[in-house]
Amino acid sequence: MKFQKIHWIMIGLSIAIIIFSFFLFGTRFFFFVFGTGILIGVAPFVFSIINETRISTEKEEMFLEFSRNLVESVKTGTPINKSIINVKDKPYGVLSENIKKLANQISLGIPLAKALQTFSRDIKNRAISRALTLIGQAEKSGGEIGGILESVTEAISTVEKLKKERKAAISTLVVQGYIIFFVFIVIILVLQFQILPLLIDMAPDLGGVAGISAGGGAPITQEEISSSFLYLLLAQGFFSGLAIGKLSEGNIKAGIRHSFVLILLSFLIATGANVLFGG
Repeated sequence: MKFQKIHWIMIGLSIAIIIFSFFLFGTRFFFFVFGTGILIGVAPFVFSIINETRISTEKEEMFLEFSRNLVESVKTGTPINKSIINVKDKPYGVLSENIKKLANQISLGIPLAKALQTFSRDIKNRAISRALTLIGQAEKSGGEIGGILESVTEAISTVEKLKKERKAAISTLVVQGYIIFFVFIVIILVLQFQILPLLIDMAPDLGGVAGISAGGGAPITQEEISSSFLYLLLAQGFFSGLAIGKLSEGNIKAGIRHSFVLILLSFLIATGANVLFGG
């Protein structure tokens, strides 16, 4: 991931908000402002990862289309070098520039294997790189390039089909994961604002929340209780998001999107509840 101007701007804004939050230290607004600063600083990096994941998926889909066009051309008896040049002007989305570069290298007389290696380095996709290695080795060894291309296309198509089927089949579990997390938030909030105050009222000798102590030590304040529950929700949101991403797309990296959404929601709900009901 390359640092862009927006990253530095958001980091600067994040630092400014965090510094400002310390002027509110000791108030119920501190965690809300401090957490907002953290989320603003993290947000552009999360969005960059989400965008990279989307681009990677699009690259695989466009490479599948490119491979199909090559198979059709090679089956007519056209050499693969000439076929690549012939199909370079078709729309391939994020791969269009890379494919045009590949065709131009071949037009200049660069060997196909070397041009494919450059193509592989440029697109930075593991699945496509494996397919390009097979194509390059088949061309170098003088094998049946048409059959190899067709096999590679079928393999990529099968993988894409399985991914979509898995995503569709698991979508219900993803929704259930979000529902379970919201239920967890509700339970925590009820525990924090209903059950704990009720227990305190039932034990007058504790002298209120400020009188509760851990192991006879310093009394636990309302702010400490609120922050403890907030940390619990944030940790639960982070790991729940990773689990949802792993289940739905088979990739923990894809779960960063879900983690960010759950963390953002839990932070807004928890801090908002503390501001409204914290007293």
